[in-house]
Amino acid sequence: MGEKKYMIAVVGAGPAGLYGARELAHLGVDVALFNRDIKPGGLAEYGIYPDKITMKNGLRKQFRQVLETPGVNYYGNVTVGQNADLTLDDLRALGFQAIFVTTGAQGTKWLGLPGEDQTGVYHAKDVVYFYNHLPPFSQKDFRFGSRCLVVGAGNVMIDIVRYLVREAKVDEVTALVRRGPAEIKFTKKELEYVAANLDLDALDEEIARVADNMREVGQDPQAAKETILAALPKAAPKVSETKFRFQFLVSPQQMLGDEQQMLTTVEVEDNKLVLKDGVTKPRGTGNIRPIEAETIVFAIGDKVDENFGLPIEWSEFVKNESPRFPQDDKTFEIYDPDNNSVIKDIFVAGWSRKASDGLVGYARKDGISGAKVVWQYLQTLQPIESSMSVLEEKLASLDKSIVNNIAALQLYQAESDEAEKRSLDEFKFTSNEEMLKAINL
Repeated sequence: MGEKKYMIAVVGAGPAGLYGARELAHLGVDVALFNRDIKPGGLAEYGIYPDKITMKNGLRKQFRQVLETPGVNYYGNVTVGQNADLTLDDLRALGFQAIFVTTGAQGTKWLGLPGEDQTGVYHAKDVVYFYNHLPPFSQKDFRFGSRCLVVGAGNVMIDIVRYLVREAKVDEVTALVRRGPAEIKFTKKELEYVAANLDLDALDEEIARVADNMREVGQDPQAAKETILAALPKAAPKVSETKFRFQFLVSPQQMLGDEQQMLTTVEVEDNKLVLKDGVTKPRGTGNIRPIEAETIVFAIGDKVDENFGLPIEWSEFVKNESPRFPQDDKTFEIYDPDNNSVIKDIFVAGWSRKASDGLVGYARKDGISGAKVVWQYLQTLQPIESSMSVLEEKLASLDKSIVNNIAALQLYQAESDEAEKRSLDEFKFTSNEEMLKAINL
């Protein structure tokens, strides 16, 4: 007879899933940690800008410690959801008493504009995965033309600009910002990476263009401009002649291409700031104008996976607003609006709980908090005779390589050895085939 324990499935091995799994294992729970990718880490591995080596190595060290934690059973290269290797009902049938979903925001948030299917139209997440070497994105062809547009006003927009300026070294990059210059969301530190490429004359003209409208709603154009220019004193040295510009108060309306469906033009609508009930909002003016471009990248946030099998509303899984097990004044429980009831055995954390909210430290805290909620739920159940053998039989029938704890740790070592051999700060295999070969799978 096996030892009686609680048995739960954690789906997603980014920071929320890894730290949540460790928290539960420390409480004596048997955890199966499923990951779509071969290597653990999620956006901490494949979302942080490539040259932040010290930060990423520190995180990898912690992730290796999670994989070495007794009670954490890692299963990489396994998909969970509808039309996946395992469904949520499969996990229940395999004996898991609760399912903790930490898959991040795997869906792609589009605006539904005409021409989104043109070659040269991309979502920021796909570009980030491409330059961070996540298969299969690492093997796709991206068309970064000489004139690129990036839609957004946050740090992800700046990351994409940084790649286009410092790696792709395109001729010009223009950030299209729906709001005004006083409402940018990126930090001075992030802007410093591309500030040396700012077209200062164009910035002066752009601030002057929107200045009257800013003053109408009580915003200070000069202060907004100085906020942007504050990145110049510590700007990273230029490595390209790329011109980086802003266009404020514009919203893309449609993408136009040539006969081969290659992007040539983006039509934008000019916006006007309006003040209503003390809140400033951009409103379309009806003035449409063309901007020539070969590439446009939408950095407008993310949404959860529509094919996962849980109810969705406004890009997020529907949560129980009156939680049975509240934690940190938040709810980690899933609600089914069709049946007006809680889905009692499913919990969410990290970006699966609130899409695009916070960075690695936030995801870690959220994963641990969510794990505490799962533990509270488990206290309402009886421990069972826990065994991963039935699960492993099921996985063996899938006819694909499953990456366990030992293999994942070997992969970290193989990439580290390869980096040393090539005298690189970091090395990553860019295809699943290369990763599996490196660990003899």
